[in-house]
Amino acid sequence: MLAPPPVLLSADRIAGRVTELAGQISRDYAGVDDLLLVGVLRGAFIFLADLSRRLTVPCSVDFIAVSRYEHGSTATADVRSIMDLRVPIAGRHVLLVEDIVDSGGTLDYLTRTLRARNPASLRICALTRKPQRAPAGLRIDYLGFDIPDQWVVGYGLDYGNQLRTLPYIGMLDPAVTQRSVSGATASGADGGDARLRMVGAER
Repeated sequence: MLAPPPVLLSADRIAGRVTELAGQISRDYAGVDDLLLVGVLRGAFIFLADLSRRLTVPCSVDFIAVSRYEHGSTATADVRSIMDLRVPIAGRHVLLVEDIVDSGGTLDYLTRTLRARNPASLRICALTRKPQRAPAGLRIDYLGFDIPDQWVVGYGLDYGNQLRTLPYIGMLDPAVTQRSVSGATASGADGGDARLRMVGAER
């Protein structure tokens, strides 16, 4: 088991920013009868729960999940849906809720998939973003924090499904992740160095 890492974003700081985001979203969607919040599993579930309870506009919640096959240390990845929405979104105002935006590949896949279903509007709310890795033209309508290009855990974010339920966001020592990568065995279909991981925004 991994030890809890040092704090990058405290629970109080996260709570304050979530309240600010909820206020901004509530103002922007004033007059909308039923805003649909789409949480990306697994990482966004805590953020989505806290955000939805702070909104002052009527809303409902659904979830979507995708997987990524990552190929070695390169940025290429194949994204596929493993759990779809339970409700149609045509004509509805949709807010996609992500835990983290890293390379932007998952977010690009999800926005293209959802826009093809003709929602009345589609906006993005992300708790964290790694600006060093996110594409310059990637639009995020509501952003919590920019963070360093390091592996972070807590508040829904995990490392090997550990530390997900920490009340804060902490930054893992790079030596921890490097050891895991060096000792990892392939789980991809090609039997080489591909790794399969469940993603929220990027995980």
